[in-house]
Amino acid sequence: MDATQLLDWDHAGLALAHAARAPWLDGLFFSATWLGSLAVLLPLALLLWWRRRGERSAAFVPLALIGTAALVHLLKLIAARPRPELFPPLITMPEDWSFPSAHAAQITAFALAWLLRPGRSPGRLEIAFLAAAAVVVFASRLYLQVHFPSDVIAGAMLATLWVMALRRLPAWQEKRQ
Repeated sequence: MDATQLLDWDHAGLALAHAARAPWLDGLFFSATWLGSLAVLLPLALLLWWRRRGERSAAFVPLALIGTAALVHLLKLIAARPRPELFPPLITMPEDWSFPSAHAAQITAFALAWLLRPGRSPGRLEIAFLAAAAVVVFASRLYLQVHFPSDVIAGAMLATLWVMALRRLPAWQEKRQ
């Protein structure tokens, strides 16, 4: 896919999100987008760490989240992609760059780190809940017209790569008997 095709695809995704606008969705996505915010996820990750602070693996979720946020903001500075202007945004346009989506990356990092945390095995309900939260945050960024679809996908992919790489470090490996 070349740059023109990507831009066409991004514009089509934003047009689709714009066409779906409805007053009840405005409120839903305005609220749901906060599930990907560092202001919500970091205190939650730190609370989870604090509750399990005696365990070696307790820091996995906060480190996954903080590392992802740092990588995303570094990449934003490098890419310097402007925010979409195809349709009016439904919220105040964030002042940072568009690529990649920090909200998409952060919810992905939190969810994956929670599901892959050392010494734990997630249940189906956890997997379903966290997957649904991520999908809703992804959709909210498009619906609110603050990200291109490629920003959201890139954010999720970056977080996935970071969490998987972090999980492979020896510090997070379970000791085999």
